[in-house]
Amino acid sequence: MLGSVMDAEDMVQDVFVAIDRLDVTTITNPKAFLCKMVTNRCLDYLRSARKQREVYVGPWLPEPLLADESNDPASAVIARDTLSIAYLTMMEKLTATERAVLVLREALAFDYGEIAEIVGKTEANCRKILSRVKQKLGEEMGSANLPYEQNKKLIVDFMQAIHAGDTEKMLALLAEDVVLYSDGGGKVLAARHPIRSRERVAAFLAGIARKRPAGFHAYLATVNGLPGIVHAWDGRIHSVISYKLRDGRLEAIYIILNPEKLKHISLPASPPIG
Repeated sequence: MLGSVMDAEDMVQDVFVAIDRLDVTTITNPKAFLCKMVTNRCLDYLRSARKQREVYVGPWLPEPLLADESNDPASAVIARDTLSIAYLTMMEKLTATERAVLVLREALAFDYGEIAEIVGKTEANCRKILSRVKQKLGEEMGSANLPYEQNKKLIVDFMQAIHAGDTEKMLALLAEDVVLYSDGGGKVLAARHPIRSRERVAAFLAGIARKRPAGFHAYLATVNGLPGIVHAWDGRIHSVISYKLRDGRLEAIYIILNPEKLKHISLPASPPIG
């Protein structure tokens, strides 16, 4: 709901503190009770944070979340399309209540009666809200990625084409109407507006690759459940890149450069791919 790892952790911590003061023996449905507490806090936060988003410099992208390659139980939750950077970015078009209904229904599979209790609406209202959301988002909700390994191969091929300066291969892997979003938050150099069309995106990425300094490396990582790239410069996190695919080509590229959104990211243990 929030698109921020740190804010989400704050909400959960706040709920833990609050629940510790209650008599939990009187709670008949802990899951619904906790979801309602978290949802209400997220709704309050979203409404208060809206003005901050309006003055954000350049495109706003959610904070990336890297899955642990170990047997961390959270990895199973992260590996869902509903947590992808593309999906979370898409949710920025929604009101706070629309976002809550969408998450509770599509990501957490609550029935409409439970959702109505959590958000304080009637079941009929919740059904109308979700219907309105699907109309608002249109085809974006139905986009599907390739299986993980095929997705990963495509991204590795694309990165290798960039590093090799192979413009022809880059163009072949990009959708004709591809869009590149670059989030620097006004804190680091980034494109202030989305870059559209495969020719312009390819030229932009090729230009960056030519200026790549020594000690700059790319690492393959699982970013919000999908294959992505972590860039590091002299051992420090520089950026995280996520992708949205359609029909085996890259439809959208999301580059997160804002250092405030990368504080929680660690350097991947795997060797660099370039």
